[in-house]
Formats: sequence, structure tokens, C-alpha cells
Amino acid sequence: MSRVRAAIAMRDGDLVPDLFDRVALDRLRASVALDPVVLTTLDDARSRTTLHDVEVLVTGWGAPRLDGPTLDLAPQLRLVVHTGGTVRKIVTPELWERGVRVSSSASANAQPVAEYTLAMVLLAGKRVLEAAESYTRHRSLTAGSASGPLGNNGLVVGVVGASRIGRQVLELLHRFDVELLLHDPWVTDRDARALGATATGLDDLMRHADVVTVHAPELPETRHLIGRRQLALMRSGTTLVNTARGSLVDTEALTQEVLSGRLRAVLDVTDPEPLPPEHPLFTAPGALLTPHVAGSLGNELRRLGASAVAEVARFVAGEDLVHEVRAADLARTA
Repeated sequence: MSRVRAAIAMRDGDLVPDLFDRVALDRLRASVALDPVVLTTLDDARSRTTLHDVEVLVTGWGAPRLDGPTLDLAPQLRLVVHTGGTVRKIVTPELWERGVRVSSSASANAQPVAEYTLAMVLLAGKRVLEAAESYTRHRSLTAGSASGPLGNNGLVVGVVGASRIGRQVLELLHRFDVELLLHDPWVTDRDARALGATATGLDDLMRHADVVTVHAPELPETRHLIGRRQLALMRSGTTLVNTARGSLVDTEALTQEVLSGRLRAVLDVTDPEPLPPEHPLFTAPGALLTPHVAGSLGNELRRLGASAVAEVARFVAGEDLVHEVRAADLARTA
């Protein structure tokens, strides 16, 4: 019996050792006949020949969009396993119409984002950023005083979106003496209780949370999900954390609230991204901007590669995929 033929496709072959250590590559080669050439382009004859025989395609950042013309070059393709989180930039309806299955490493990528969020929520609860600003400015242990809620005992955390990341954030926060509110139109009261949270409408969450953290998907209907009206509902001194997508928050409205001193913000994503160099949020007291670092970086990339390799092994063995993405999922996931 011939072995399943596979190839890796991503914009830069140098990403491969970052995603796959030797053990992971050996395991992948044990499962499939892996083409030695990484497909960084489909513009040369060598790549097109490889793609013609591929049954499993392991993709990464910068992989080609798998539309009809590209799929015509891969008539044997049966599975696409993406080493990134969202598959939106590479998938098209033609994939599922042709019976090609899709999987992603979104669950593995959720872990560092959830860890980053946990750290920022706890720092916000302790008013660490505010204290650091005051200490730097006044050089006195007693200078200034925190405005708004202080401390993590009884902190009310509002989680917007029960995505993979949102659920991991809820799980991590269970270890602390905090109250959890959850807004997600797809989640029932019973489901929220199972996650250790109280289901609530978005307006009520914004009114009562000491820290709001955003984990909803980027969809047309979620643009400015947190807009001027929702921000106005937040109590003075509370903090908004966004690690999802910048478009979910009205940047102009948030900037005005932060500059007024009423709200604080921790933003790993912005709209636009990056912000213009002169944007006031870069220097505003009460704002912490990080350059999209919450997701997998450095040695965390190995989780993504390991997840993809395990999924390929399950497919070849005829087992159920653990991280399969279906066409219907795209309507409510990132």
C-alpha cells in the first residue's frame, strides 16, 4: 500500500524549524511521505508537480488561498491542516464542496493568548500599570492613589465571547477569587454556569465588570461590538483588555475615554494595526499597547506544529480529527 503523500506550504521555509522540532518532523515523516521541498510559491513547475500528488497539505502563514484554480492543481487533496489559528485567509467554499477536510491549530494558539490575558487581568485588578506610572512620575511610595476598584479579591471580570480563548481565560480565572460574567449570544445560561460564569447581556456586563476582556470573533456583525455607548456604560477606573481583533472596539471612542482618564486599556490589537506613529494612545497614561504578542511566539510555535502533526497522524490512522473546521463554523468563529 502506498503511503499518504504530504507537503508543507507557507510563505517562508525558515518558519518550518520554528514550528517543528526534530521529534515533530520525524513523527510527521513516520505518518506520511513528506515532500522535502516547502511550497513557498506555486509559480514554478516543481511546486505544481508536488501539489498534483499531495493528499495532505500542512499550511502556515502565507500559504496560498485554496480557491478553485489552486485546488485544480491538487486533485488528490483530502486534508488541509493549518498550523495557525484562523483559517479564514486560506479557505474557500470550494474546499468543502470538493470534500477536502480542514483542521487548524487554533486551540494550541489559544493557550498563550489566554495566559497573556490572565496576566493583564490580574495586573489591572492590582492597578499595577497605574501604580507604575505614578511611581515613575513622583518617585514616592505614597504618591498618588488608585482610582476605581483595587485588588483581585472579588474582582468582577467580564468575558466577551466564549471562543476557544475565552473559555481558556474562564478556566484560568477559576483559580482566583473573582466573579465571572460572560456575554456570548451562542451560549445558554446553563452552558455559562458549566464554564463557571454567569451569562449576561453585553450592556449589563459593561456596567458591572471591573475588567472587560474581549474574545469574540471578527465578523461583519461584531465590528465595533464595543462602541461609544458600551464604553460609556463602564464605570470610571475600569479596564478594557483586547487580544481579539482591533475592529471589535471603536478605537476613536476608546481613545477619548482613555485620554479623559475615565477608562484604562490594555490593547494587543488595534484598528488600524498598527496605529499611526503619532496616535495619542501610544503615550496616554492609562493605556498599554503591545505589538500583537499575545499569540504564539518563539518556543510557543512548537505547540502549533505538534498539534498539526498529531492531527495528520490521526487522519492517516483513520481516527476522528480533534480540531476539524467545518464550513458552518466560519459563521461564528475567528
